[in-house]
Amino acid sequence: MNRSQKLFGVSVLALAISGCAVTSQPIERSVSEQRAQSDLQNMFKDQEPLSGALTLHQAMARAVKYNLEARLKVMEEALAKRQVDLASFDMLPRMAASAGYAGRSNVSASSSQSVETGTQSLEPSTSQDRDREVADLTMVWNVLDFGVSYVSAKQQADQRLIVQERRRKVIHTITQDVRSAYWRAVAADRLLGKIDSLMARVGEARSNSRNMSEQRIGDPIQALSYQRALIEATRQLEQQRRALSLAKTELATLINLPPGTPLSLAASDGYEIPQLKVELATLEQQALANRPELREQDYQARISAAETRKAMLRLLPGLEFSAGGHYDSNSFLVNQSWADYGVKVTWNLFSVISAPAAIEVAKAGEDVTVARRQAMSMAVLAQLYVANANFNEAQRQFQTGQELAELDTQIVEQLRNRHQAQGIGELELIQGELNALQADLRRDLAYAEMRNAYGQLFSSVGMDPLPSQLPSGELSVIAQALADSETRWQQGNLAPSE
Repeated sequence: MNRSQKLFGVSVLALAISGCAVTSQPIERSVSEQRAQSDLQNMFKDQEPLSGALTLHQAMARAVKYNLEARLKVMEEALAKRQVDLASFDMLPRMAASAGYAGRSNVSASSSQSVETGTQSLEPSTSQDRDREVADLTMVWNVLDFGVSYVSAKQQADQRLIVQERRRKVIHTITQDVRSAYWRAVAADRLLGKIDSLMARVGEARSNSRNMSEQRIGDPIQALSYQRALIEATRQLEQQRRALSLAKTELATLINLPPGTPLSLAASDGYEIPQLKVELATLEQQALANRPELREQDYQARISAAETRKAMLRLLPGLEFSAGGHYDSNSFLVNQSWADYGVKVTWNLFSVISAPAAIEVAKAGEDVTVARRQAMSMAVLAQLYVANANFNEAQRQFQTGQELAELDTQIVEQLRNRHQAQGIGELELIQGELNALQADLRRDLAYAEMRNAYGQLFSSVGMDPLPSQLPSGELSVIAQALADSETRWQQGNLAPSE
């Protein structure tokens, strides 16, 4: 090969390689903008509009129905159901169909040679047309494959049940998050107006103090100290306002409301203290039986046991049945269409060597599943006792905060009377009102924490806030079912809702 031919060959090879190169183009900004617009429309479409003040159970219902994470779990459950249906098809026989055209450039001919003399005993001849049409339909069914596929389908069905348990866990988490955000948003509703009002008074006092300082009225040191105290009061109020102002935003996110949607909450001015009317031993038993994580491990144990059965099945020889229909347009054939059938036993002899190890691995998987479930059971019991301790402590903190708030309210009343009688200055009254406001804030946040701890107690038990079936998917129906469940729990009735 001369140099020019080598150069041509290298060029062709380089061109072929470059033609196989894969490149990726960046997504155009216009495409991203269209996607963003579409997402904004799809995230909030088909939602029932808000009407009136939102109750706790209505907020939970909206979260259960519209929260995007809950929607994802519903889709995953539907996907798992389809996977079960797909796995069932693996139990069917294998059936293959083929049809086509076969041809060759010359005649398929052959001759024979005598084994004894080595001479040609038959002149070249053919028994096949140069161009043929062929078709086949063959069915093969292996009993061993059917058994393994049946066990695999059962495993896939258990996987679907695991997805259902994970969806239960998501419902528990979402409703608990809504409960926490709702009561903090109620505290914000109660206190933000008071904070804004007091901040306006503090700002007015600061402005008056600065005017007096500019006019050189009074002691400069005392005026500056007064202004510093007012600024410190402003800082404290701003911190409190910041802690409360995001509560409604968090709640709106959980119930999938568009950002900026006005949200009013329905909550009484009183403070209802929930009581636990169930023995802790009963809660322990319910937690070990109901928690989605433990039920998931129960299904995982069945899957591991099925894996052991599959390993044992693979030790057995396979009995294979086959049947088929065939067609060949070859004119030399006496019968251009025919059917065949057969039965044979297949056995992978190497499986006798590998199967014991596979069985041991599967049994070890069962042992790991049992150990994992026992460790998780201990963690569940610990969560239950922690939730119970948090609830008891939250009750005490709320009662203490309630007493302190009542005392500070009485002190503020006395300070107002003295200020009106010009017995004290405005700074002392503002400081007293600030202390009372902080006491109200601590009391309301303690109340929100108590309600959250109460709900967390039942969530740690694995109690389902919704029945398995609802008459409809309307928000009012879901909210009523949530309210009924909580009423039963408050009465000490832990039976599943019908």
